[in-house]
Amino acid sequence: MKQSGELKVAIVCDWLTGIGGAERVVLALHQLFPDAPIYTSQYDPQKIDWFKDADVRTTWLQKLPSSLKKFLPVLRAWSFSRLKLRGYDLVISSSGAEAKAVHVPSGTIHINYCHSPTHYYWFRYDEYMKQPGFGPFNWVARLGLGLLVRPMRLWDRRAARRPDVMIANSSFTQANIKKYYGRDSVIIHPPVAIERFMPKTNMTRDHFVTAGRQTPYKRIDLAIAAFTALQLPLTVIGNGPDHERLVKLAGPTISFETNVSDVAMPKQFQAARAFIFPGTDDFGIVAVEALAAGTPVIAFQAGGALDYIIPGKTGEFFAEPTVGALTEALTDSMVQDFDAGIIKETAQQYSISVFNERVQNTINQSLRENSHE
Repeated sequence: MKQSGELKVAIVCDWLTGIGGAERVVLALHQLFPDAPIYTSQYDPQKIDWFKDADVRTTWLQKLPSSLKKFLPVLRAWSFSRLKLRGYDLVISSSGAEAKAVHVPSGTIHINYCHSPTHYYWFRYDEYMKQPGFGPFNWVARLGLGLLVRPMRLWDRRAARRPDVMIANSSFTQANIKKYYGRDSVIIHPPVAIERFMPKTNMTRDHFVTAGRQTPYKRIDLAIAAFTALQLPLTVIGNGPDHERLVKLAGPTISFETNVSDVAMPKQFQAARAFIFPGTDDFGIVAVEALAAGTPVIAFQAGGALDYIIPGKTGEFFAEPTVGALTEALTDSMVQDFDAGIIKETAQQYSISVFNERVQNTINQSLRENSHE
């Protein structure tokens, strides 16, 4: 049996056209296997410069503008399902969409790191139909998704059968993989750069923070409405299609930071009394980054937050997606004495080194099982 260091490995991902949790997983896999080529539909090195030293191989979709990414799920499905990766011992697909559909020959192990069953076909379908995020072309997106969703769900289920092993990024995703794909999976939480967020000195915590891409399902509007009602200071970090609507909702205690760099982000979290996480996320790397800064998280009681929020220790939950429920949880949290040391210690289990170890263990187990067949 080959050892993991002797394997010829390929990495596959949906796209590399921005910075997010999925891209951080690809970066960690690239650092584990620096010689492995990365196959993807589209790559924009101007928007993500983490892979300058990598062998990134794009599909023919690269010839199209990356701004068309949202319009391309059917074309990505066609492209990845015809991508035959020969000559590799191990293929790792990092995918929340179509990349899991790649073909590998008999004898090659395919491990899929699943960020979620494809959102726009499954549990976020209604949200995409309500607000596709295409501006004046929303009607086209609704028409197309409505017509194609049934055949694409069938295709997506078939594609999810191709990997030998599926890894879920949270308990929430594991349950959705079982629900929509009928498959078992192992949980490996995504890698978080814990050390980067740990404060070197104690800072004055005088405001609250929320951060993320500003789309309707993130429910940043709940946070803005609650803090406007309580007249408490909230810094909203990020940008996105929902930005203008959020600005109109905001009262005088709400401030917006649309261009906070990766370097400046840790200080934002280290100076916060609490991080507000009001949506349902598959995992929520940004919330764990806040924990690494010793900052408690006030989260909606759903999604990936269920794995790392311990009420009274690392934060608080609110059970209903309403302004009243968030306001009540926030008020309760303000009278609690959270221990920053305990919060930071909890975040350690989501470090890059823990991710690497668990991925290697999964690979080694797959190799052992494959050698016995």
